[in-house]
Amino acid sequence: MFGSLYLLLFVLLVELLWWSIAIQLNPSRFPRDFLFGTATSAYQIEGAWNVSGKGESIWDHLTHNYPSMIIDQSNGDVACKSYYKMDEDLEILKDLGVDFYRFSISWTRLLPTGYSTYINEDGLQYYNRLLNLLKRNNIKAMVTIYHWDLPQVLQEHGGWTNSSIIDVYVDYARVLFELFGDRVHTWITFNEPYQICREGYGSDRKAPALNNSGISDYICGYNLLRAHAKAFHLYNNTYRRVQKAKIGITVQAPWAEPATSREGDVQAANRLMQFRMVYASNLRSALEGYNSSRLPQFTSKEIEYIKGTSDFFGLNHYTSVMGAELPFVIPAALGTSFAYDLNLTYFYNTSWPSDTDWLKVVPWGLEKLLLFIKEEYDNPDIYITENGYADRETLNDYARLTYHRDYLNATLNAMAQGASVKVYTAWTLMDNFEWMAGYTERFGLVHIDYESENRTRTYKRSAYFMKHVFKRRRITGFGSRSGKLKTGVSCLIVTLLFSLWI
Repeated sequence: MFGSLYLLLFVLLVELLWWSIAIQLNPSRFPRDFLFGTATSAYQIEGAWNVSGKGESIWDHLTHNYPSMIIDQSNGDVACKSYYKMDEDLEILKDLGVDFYRFSISWTRLLPTGYSTYINEDGLQYYNRLLNLLKRNNIKAMVTIYHWDLPQVLQEHGGWTNSSIIDVYVDYARVLFELFGDRVHTWITFNEPYQICREGYGSDRKAPALNNSGISDYICGYNLLRAHAKAFHLYNNTYRRVQKAKIGITVQAPWAEPATSREGDVQAANRLMQFRMVYASNLRSALEGYNSSRLPQFTSKEIEYIKGTSDFFGLNHYTSVMGAELPFVIPAALGTSFAYDLNLTYFYNTSWPSDTDWLKVVPWGLEKLLLFIKEEYDNPDIYITENGYADRETLNDYARLTYHRDYLNATLNAMAQGASVKVYTAWTLMDNFEWMAGYTERFGLVHIDYESENRTRTYKRSAYFMKHVFKRRRITGFGSRSGKLKTGVSCLIVTLLFSLWI
């Protein structure tokens, strides 16, 4: 009898030791302090575009005056009706088990004129209530100060090409720090400077669709970086000691894989990475007849002021490209443009799977990108502030589920090699207005029925998978217990039966 009890105790100890080791070595398990969340932006989900005192943004202006620029000629006037469905959306966040929720403030909902001289009370109450609900439910707030919806009145004065916007933006940021800073865990000053400047001012792929490539996009970048630095120093010097939040900027970058091992292709791929992440430029202004560079020059004082103004490396990542050198030098006669300065070509590998023409599934690209950031920028803390997959319309979104699974595994692989990744954010919580694609592309974990007046929310298959990841901090075992657990339990049951038989 005693022999069987000793055997039972021995097996129990072995089981406990096995699971202790497995938990520590399991490559699909994230650290306890790793943060998971989902993201949205104000214009894409809130709707209520002209109610309760909200002003007009550049996206309101573009979609109303130039609807043909949107694939389905839609807009964000109603979107997901999140302005009216805050409680329901919070219940979804709670059920998913997120550590944080990334959302943006609508500049024109809070400051309808664009200036801090007038604060809209309804907008103030809306964001106060959202932050209070998040805090009450132990969900950290990651707040994006600027997610593309510039007040139209400011654009009419030049927007990000007018240096006066720097102080206007910093005044806006100050209002947010004062009103909401006691409940914000992380601040993001700007979402995707490249897209704001290159696509909004250098092309017509985003509002305000200025389409002045090689000039306005560079001026925009110059002003935007100075505005970011000034907002960072404001927070760092005035609010951080009491509020204790992190603050940084987020960039969108693909991984650029050299098309071949030739030195020219390797350099082209690296140049593309630098253009996308630090907005570097190799200008040839003199060849075009300019007396000075088209790229605004930072003074040594400005460089020092900007250096170190991010507590983390904010990264939005979706896909990868192949980079290659051009077989010829683009002649200056073709005119001023960003493409002329970049002087390379990039394309997608036809073997990479996708449901859209641009978002190819390349998980190893994220792993390489994270390691590139580690080596290139002295191993900063990396916050993945967006990562997601676009399809058309389905609740059984197995492609999105596998995308997140594989990109999460790629993140773990990079972490195992020393990349300091601290945050993963799924784009997006729910289907929404996807800018120039309108409602033709869906990124949501939660399906939105745009035909219903209520904008009915329904979990997709991917939502259940991410709920599993968020709550268990692991990728494996979704849908059933792992084989190792079943084996261990079976062994324990056999041992118990054996001890009783003895």
